[in-house]
Amino acid sequence: MTMNRRELMVAAGAAMLGTFPLRRAFGNAKAATKKVLFFTKSSGFEHSVIARKGDKLAHAERILTEIGKEHGFEVVASKDGRLFDPDKIGEWDAFAFQTTGDLTKMGDHKDGHPMSKEGEKAFYDAIRDGKGFIGMHCATDTFGHHRHMDKHDPYIEMIGGEFAGHGSQQKAKIIINDPAFPGVKAFGTGSFMLTDEWYTQRNIADDLHVILTQETASMHHEGGDRMYNRPSFPETWAHMHGKGRVFYTSMGHREDVWSNPSYQSLLIGALDWVTGKVDASIEPNVAKVTPGYRQGPA
Repeated sequence: MTMNRRELMVAAGAAMLGTFPLRRAFGNAKAATKKVLFFTKSSGFEHSVIARKGDKLAHAERILTEIGKEHGFEVVASKDGRLFDPDKIGEWDAFAFQTTGDLTKMGDHKDGHPMSKEGEKAFYDAIRDGKGFIGMHCATDTFGHHRHMDKHDPYIEMIGGEFAGHGSQQKAKIIINDPAFPGVKAFGTGSFMLTDEWYTQRNIADDLHVILTQETASMHHEGGDRMYNRPSFPETWAHMHGKGRVFYTSMGHREDVWSNPSYQSLLIGALDWVTGKVDASIEPNVAKVTPGYRQGPA
């Protein structure tokens, strides 16, 4: 079948990072609109991409809302933790987090009502019962950090890893482990280079399906970048938490990353997968593709 001009542009754009506007290059299956709560509360450090000016949506909020609408998602951006209360949480098909700190606390920014303890529990129960979750960048810098000294933290168990620090923003090589995962083909094949603030992770789950790997050998390792003096480790992953599909990527600190069509494609692919619009093989591969994932800096 002959491809028209638009289809040719989509195919070419999928092979080059950020060359053409985002298109649905990974499938066009029609499905009912899914409702997604994009939670952007900062109980810790507030990232600029989710900082609002007055009543206007922040940069990341606007982008996910707009591209979501184009691809069958009603994305509601909010900083109000009361939306997780047991009598409200059922209206969402999935949750997207770009958050920091203990979300049951107000935080210095006072940017939104905190979750209640009942709301936090309802959130974990919702994921285990089959709701979807995607986390971007600082989502692993949320809850955790030894809140529960006598047991594993339920949030870190859900998301699959915990923030362990970051160095300077730098261009880094990202290895593509699973080019078939929804949305990934926009980055091409093999690997790609991108400038962002790269998080290191600890308490990495053993059941992760690593989609993208943070290649550390070529990163800066001196001074404040000593944390990257470690074996390559998972950068983007997926796994199951009970019946719930969970996705995380450490990309998303910078405004230009959020504006990048390839990153947007990855997020839409993730939303498609976590809400069950599409399926993907997520067999655990963390020990195979990042065998040193448990090791910290040398």
